Order: sequence, then structure tokens, then C-alpha cells
Amino acid sequence: MTDLTGLRLAMPEDAQAISNLAKAAYERYVPVMNAIPLPMSADYSAHIADDTVLVLDGGDGLDASLVLMERSDHLYIWSIAVCPKAQGKGLGGKLMSHCEALARGKGLSEIRLFTNVFMRENQAWYRRQGFVETGEEQIGDKRIVHFVKRLG
Repeated sequence: MTDLTGLRLAMPEDAQAISNLAKAAYERYVPVMNAIPLPMSADYSAHIADDTVLVLDGGDGLDASLVLMERSDHLYIWSIAVCPKAQGKGLGGKLMSHCEALARGKGLSEIRLFTNVFMRENQAWYRRQGFVETGEEQIGDKRIVHFVKRLG
């Protein structure tokens, strides 16, 4: 699958599958960070109830998930995860384009997100998507990097 056919709002019954997807997508970072990435321990039932959670159903399970939080002046990407078996197909970029369309449709001028300082591949990928680093912050035992993409 290289398009977003199957993209839909998450339902409460998707919470466990989203959690499993996040664990599969983020587990490779545990040794690099020497910590558990936040999406691996998130309460997806709460996110589904409180935020906009999109899932990409690949037919034999979830290929990707996206947790979005709408703020007064921006769209915040709390998590974007692609299942390892679906990586390398351009789904992340397509999901990011979808985020931009959602933000523009709501009249928002930027998208913000964060990633762990040790997730260098993610940082490079966000830069290729047009995001700019805006700073670093220590949150508990994790050091995060903030990014923003201003929409034209």
C-alpha cells in the first residue's frame, strides 16, 4: 500500500492495536535512548477519547497511526508511527501531507512536534519534510528536540 486508502479515525477498539503498532515502530530506539519512548507506554484509549487519532488500516492490521492535538494556533503531532513491515513505502510522507491539509483546512499556520534527541534518523526525516528545529528541552529523563513547519 502506497496511498492512504484505509485511513480512518481510530475507534476505542483500536487502542490495543495502536499500542502494539507503537511498540513495534519505536522498540528499536530503546537501546539508543536507554529509555522507553513515550509512544510505547501511552494510553491510546485516552488519546482516542481526547485527541484526533488516525489509523491506516492495511487490511491485515494497522500500517500506521497518527496522534494529533489541535491547539489554538497550530496542529501538534504527538506521535506518527509506521509499522516496520510497512516502512519504506512513503506512508510517513503521505501522512505528513495529510496533516498539512488538515491544518490548512482548520486555518492553522503551522505544525509542531517533538522527538527524542537520540532519534537522529527521525530528526533528519522531519527536516526533509520541511520542519525546522526550534530548540531542545529536558523532560524528566528524556531530552527532546522541538520542530515546527510553517505552512504557506
